Amino acid sequence: MTDFIWGLGRRKTSVARVQLRPAGTGQATVNGRPLPEYFKTSSLRETALRPLKTLNLSDKYDLFANVHGGGLAGQAGAVMMGLARALLEADPAVEPGLREHGFLSRDPRMKERKKPGQKAARARFQFSKR
Repeated sequence: MTDFIWGLGRRKTSVARVQLRPAGTGQATVNGRPLPEYFKTSSLRETALRPLKTLNLSDKYDLFANVHGGGLAGQAGAVMMGLARALLEADPAVEPGLREHGFLSRDPRMKERKKPGQKAARARFQFSKR
């Protein structure tokens, strides 16, 4: 039995724990379901697997991810970052390629909080002069 390589990824409010199995066949599973079944749109599937495709390692690893929180776009981004961190742990020589494409950088953008006395984060209540 081969050992798993772990990586943790976060994006917005989503958290992904990613396991990579070396010497795999390219199988990808998210929350116990095949990747195409979980991420139904091709853009989300491409986002999640982008580090593997960029480094041409798609058929060398099996991917197992547990994701919770946020929406599907945030979850795909979290899987992408967790996958990149796991690949870095598996082979430190791939770090320049991962850094060049920004896979190891956490995206700091979050939802802005609602302010008191306002309708939303930036939207104000309607103002009437007369």
